[in-house]
Amino acid sequence: VNKNLKYQNFFIVLASYFFYGVWNWKFLSLIIFSTFVDFAIGQKLFKTEDAKSRKRLLFLSIFINLGFLLFFKYFNFFVDNFVAAFSLFGKELNPITLKILLPIGISFYTFQTLSYTIDVYKGKLKPTDDIVSFAAYVSFFPQLVAGPIERATNLLPQFLKKRQFSNAAAIDGTCQIMWGLVKKIVIADNCAIYANEIFNNSETYPGSVLILGALFFSLQIYGDFSGYSDIAIGTAKLFGFKLMQNFATPYFSRDIAEFWRRWHISLSTWFRDYLYIPLGGSRGGNSMRIRNTFAIFLVSGFWHGANWTYIVWGGLNALYFLPLLLRKKNRKNLDVVAQGKFLPSIREVFQIASTFCLTVLAWIFFRSDNVLHAFNILGKIFSKSLISTPLFFGVGKAVHHCLIILLFLLIEWIGREKQYAIESLKNTTRLKRVSVLFILTIFIAIFMATEEQEFIYFQF
Repeated sequence: VNKNLKYQNFFIVLASYFFYGVWNWKFLSLIIFSTFVDFAIGQKLFKTEDAKSRKRLLFLSIFINLGFLLFFKYFNFFVDNFVAAFSLFGKELNPITLKILLPIGISFYTFQTLSYTIDVYKGKLKPTDDIVSFAAYVSFFPQLVAGPIERATNLLPQFLKKRQFSNAAAIDGTCQIMWGLVKKIVIADNCAIYANEIFNNSETYPGSVLILGALFFSLQIYGDFSGYSDIAIGTAKLFGFKLMQNFATPYFSRDIAEFWRRWHISLSTWFRDYLYIPLGGSRGGNSMRIRNTFAIFLVSGFWHGANWTYIVWGGLNALYFLPLLLRKKNRKNLDVVAQGKFLPSIREVFQIASTFCLTVLAWIFFRSDNVLHAFNILGKIFSKSLISTPLFFGVGKAVHHCLIILLFLLIEWIGREKQYAIESLKNTTRLKRVSVLFILTIFIAIFMATEEQEFIYFQF
């Protein structure tokens, strides 16, 4: 590796550590420790031929990485549920709970380092001898705290080859960053205002308002998370890196299986490759398929946080998925809906609408404070109050924002076959490109939310 490349990678490591350290420099030690542990284990795996020794090394990596994750993210959850279980039998315990601060992005970089060790163990990847490049891979700042969860097979080799500034990549990256900002600042942050108002005061609102709250949250979490991914991917392009696509217009999916191929792609494929397939995948009888499906969705729900709402959310999606799997129709819609056409068929409209409705109902559990809160909301939605006039605090502004949402969805629909909605802008003339980006900048300035909202996935 030439000196210039080493300097580039060293700069990226320093920039990434500074980026993370601004939040809390103390937790940098976790990233650095994980980096050295998995680098050393990768080296040892490559040099060790004994099968038992290699398996012990793999388990050591899994134990250390998941150990940190379980402690920081789930310690109090397990303690609280342990105490609750004993209270059912009349035993009152005095538990030890800790005021544990969750390290930002730990769920993301933990899975990233694990993929490296597992791929080296399986012989899919040769371990690197360059600790600086490996540290840059683990801590790469654009996607460090909220993904995409990159595989070492894709991202690590990019740190090991010469990189030069590309004007075309910079233009592409700038366009993608801008669209990510529109998603986050205009769509997600405004939707958050109404979603928070409705969910936080759900006991005072009828079903007609609560279903609107669920819709606003569905758009909030999409704009928030996919917006971050676009910003991360676009920023990486400025540095000469190509990250994987993390969202592909998931709300235009025709069934739940297609939705999960298009939503948080880096996590869905991670669980597919490192959990679902090792468990047997879709091979074997129906009982094995059902078991593996519930395993991947329940673990995916638990990955999101220490709350039963996430587990129920995962289980509900598993129930949605099972009929497709058992009828072997889960790989039916692999292409883009209405590919090459502007309008979908009536059947496709129905499929998209029904899939979206199921997804929105599942998001209610994801957003609720607890499972009882979610069921109370659903109880009101499936009642006579659903047909009442939907009045809530801020409804006037919400109506205007809905017009912006419709415009946003139209642009997303037109660009659904691209990596991001306005990708075709990179191939237009400079004048047109600059004009559109300027208009989007003004659009963001005018319609940005009055309240700043933190990225939702920073808490995971």
